[in-house]
Amino acid sequence: MSERKGLILAGGLGTRLFPLTLGLSKQLMPIYDKPMVYYPLSVLMLAGIREIALITNPENISLYQRILNNGNQWGINISYISQPSPDGIAQSYILAEEFLNNCPSALILGDNLFYGDNLSKILENANKQIFGASIFGYRVSNPSDYGVIEFDKDNLVVGIEEKPKNPLSNYAVSGLYFFDKDVCKNAKNLKPSKRGELEITSLINYYLSQGKLNVFNMGRGYTWFDTGTHESLLDAGNFVRTIQKRQGLFIGSPDEIAFVKGWINDDQLLKRARLFQKTNYGKYLKLLRSSIEKPRNMSR
Repeated sequence: MSERKGLILAGGLGTRLFPLTLGLSKQLMPIYDKPMVYYPLSVLMLAGIREIALITNPENISLYQRILNNGNQWGINISYISQPSPDGIAQSYILAEEFLNNCPSALILGDNLFYGDNLSKILENANKQIFGASIFGYRVSNPSDYGVIEFDKDNLVVGIEEKPKNPLSNYAVSGLYFFDKDVCKNAKNLKPSKRGELEITSLINYYLSQGKLNVFNMGRGYTWFDTGTHESLLDAGNFVRTIQKRQGLFIGSPDEIAFVKGWINDDQLLKRARLFQKTNYGKYLKLLRSSIEKPRNMSR
């Protein structure tokens, strides 16, 4: 069985965040004390995925390489894939076909933040689903802004509709998708929507029509942010600050996840702590190294 590989989609122009993103890729913007891209990267790592590719505009690749390097500092491997033009989320699978090499995959949008008790458990469960597709539903007050999950009277999923004017439920499809090894082939068979894009909802609906779609609904104990607007970016930053200050536990730390999973050792963590020694993040990593027992609740 091939190990699942991860994809982070960090392309596009970030027009909803203009003028902030006129000179900087959206996923390099800060969410409180860490670059935005740390948060989706951490989700893939929590799922146990160590082979990851980041998809972004050609001119931004060097910027991401400066921040993420090749992933060796976290015991993972990070590759980079150029996206010449943003033509829909499902386009990611066509661009990443060579990287995936017939392996199952998990794709996360680079502006998404997930948090919740036992998050790692549901991610690991999704990772174990070798056949078909798995998506994560989340209740929102503004479903028209998202792909919306439609349920029948027995609460079974019967369809996914992209940004409907009259949504049939309040459950949005969050920006995290697990697919089997056939996803690249299936993505190639998609036709562009009226927007001229290869829609992820079309791909999900195909798996649904084949009876191969799993839906994990995230309940009250979970938080999901799509940080593509000024308001949501600020909300996410305030949320991270509040949790970290209140609990003393950091969110979106690939260093902590790598250490707890045993992908890096004490000395490697200390090296990272020294790099950030003038920040609370660096102090946190140093405390992790000196802890007698590693943290068990990996909800970050």
